Amino acid sequence: MKKYKTNKDSRVLISELMLPSHSNFSGKIHGGYILSLMDQIAFACASKHSETYCVTASVDKVDFLKPVEVGELVTLKASVNHVGTTSMVVGVRVEAENIQTGKIKHCNSSYFTMVAKDNAGKSVAVPGLILENKTAVRRFVRSIIRKEDAKVRRGRFKASEFEYESHLELLKEYNVKIEL
Repeated sequence: MKKYKTNKDSRVLISELMLPSHSNFSGKIHGGYILSLMDQIAFACASKHSETYCVTASVDKVDFLKPVEVGELVTLKASVNHVGTTSMVVGVRVEAENIQTGKIKHCNSSYFTMVAKDNAGKSVAVPGLILENKTAVRRFVRSIIRKEDAKVRRGRFKASEFEYESHLELLKEYNVKIEL
């Protein structure tokens, strides 16, 4: 195993034609199907970087920006944006192409935290990441910031420390009825 790798060493790209069997009741491609493809490419990318089996630890927010249509060619691109000791953040971008017009649209992006495992299921060290350009540095730093933000969010909403009374004013703006 190399001690350090570039994100080019583990980039993965897959394309798949969207079939009617992938669609939901409104005729668009089911979001769950797209998420499944995203998880598959994140796994492939992380496994390629770590040279071992990987599991999905978390998925950052996924916003479905544009629907994917039956008959479009969906391309998913994945690269390692950040590495820790045993984990990697894999950036995944989803684009759909109308194969008749050639028009490409960005449908969504997300970040998958993947953890490298050995055959016994124990977390193992991953190679470091060589940052070769400003984009790679930006992606690495943004991953650190997302990680810090998630830690703050988790700390804000610990059930044992949550006092709903202090949030009653906020709740007045929403369509809720409290019956405790």
